[in-house]
Amino acid sequence: MTLIKSISGIRGTIGGAAGEGLNPLDIVKFTSAYATLIRKTCTVKSNKIVVGRDARLSGEMVKNVVTGTLMGMGWDVVDIDLASTPTTELAVVMEGASGGIILTASHNPRQWNALKLLNEKGEFLNKEEGNEVLRIAEAEAFDYAEVDKLGSYRKDLSYNQKHIDSVLALPLVDVEAIRKADFHVAIDCVNSVGGIILPQLLDQLGVKHVEKLYCEPTGDFQHNPEPLEKNLSDIMNLMKEGKNDVAFVVDPDVDRLAMICEDGKMYGEEYTLVTVADYVLKHTPGNTVSNLSSTRALRDVTRKYGCEYAAAAVGEVNVTTKMKAVNAVIGGEGNGGVIYPESHYGRDALVGIALFLSHLAHEGKKVSELRASYPNYFMAKNRVDLTPETDVDAILAKVKEIYKNEEINDIDGVKIDFPDKWVHLRKSNTEPIIRVYSEAQTPEEAEAIGQEIMKVIAELAK
Repeated sequence: MTLIKSISGIRGTIGGAAGEGLNPLDIVKFTSAYATLIRKTCTVKSNKIVVGRDARLSGEMVKNVVTGTLMGMGWDVVDIDLASTPTTELAVVMEGASGGIILTASHNPRQWNALKLLNEKGEFLNKEEGNEVLRIAEAEAFDYAEVDKLGSYRKDLSYNQKHIDSVLALPLVDVEAIRKADFHVAIDCVNSVGGIILPQLLDQLGVKHVEKLYCEPTGDFQHNPEPLEKNLSDIMNLMKEGKNDVAFVVDPDVDRLAMICEDGKMYGEEYTLVTVADYVLKHTPGNTVSNLSSTRALRDVTRKYGCEYAAAAVGEVNVTTKMKAVNAVIGGEGNGGVIYPESHYGRDALVGIALFLSHLAHEGKKVSELRASYPNYFMAKNRVDLTPETDVDAILAKVKEIYKNEEINDIDGVKIDFPDKWVHLRKSNTEPIIRVYSEAQTPEEAEAIGQEIMKVIAELAK
């Protein structure tokens, strides 16, 4: 059994003894700590907290524990039930609520669940707030409401449609162009909430031909739910039949978007953001942001429009903080996470789909042709396993010194930017390893530069 407590929330496997997995006692403690923090920090005059969940098998159980605990803490619960992460984020703002909790373990397998914690803006808690939740939970420093001050419960299933309405209202979403293009679209929603909202979105975007794979929200995922090529053979084979223009694949909470070309080849999830950014920048020039481990192609496309690209530390809250600082018009993460401030500061696959189809309709190209129009980079992902005694920070400092003549960014580990490639080294917070991400213009070059720096780390670790 696994239970991981971090600044971004609590996640774990279901079952086992208290403190060993994500079990009712741990859920109560963490929810109570969050409710206590929000009571102290919230600036909106509201007594509401929104709760949404993905379709996991444990979702109903976890939701009942969370909502009961919030009511016991004196909060009024708005239960939007089966809803995506971006839907829940938007619901917090639309409700004028003080915060929100999303019950989802994102791309983790079916035995996992998690609580993702939102502030009054429908955005993830920052590092300080996350640490305070951990402190309150550890100290059990919370008080429950007396009988006359218990919170209320209300179910509201209108937010999927409200989310779709907000997407359709975006100025750059061209429903008329999409309708005229008469696209044939396939979707794989891995038996979660995407299977509810994506068919509705596509229908209202004017897409009349939709082939659905794993759209029943049973929570019994038919494949590993992370939208990576190795997990997507079924939808890729479906695309090879040549009947559809594009396939969209989402993770269980619908904040990541992967795409498959008309010939059954992966579009490359790093290029979801690159493509949407190209469309946005064409109509609204401005700055862009992605995290340090995302493809250089976003920087290239941004500069094509004479605009500025900035890099953020890994983690959605770091990306959104940087986006606000540089007033970015588009940003996100290379894992298929599109953040479009015109909508909201959260990764949103619905926004990604609507902007991508608008772009595709305007370009009049096949999806594979559109992909070929962008700078081609390849990424390699490796790791160096060290011993618990290893001073990882000292190793990273030495690597920085060795490569001081290159462009270095150390806001999150060490990123070495060479003229035609890069390597990003990040230490794990939970185990003695250094993750090594590298990118170059061929897979071989990406692997080679990653291996070269791994050898340097191995020498320094001796």
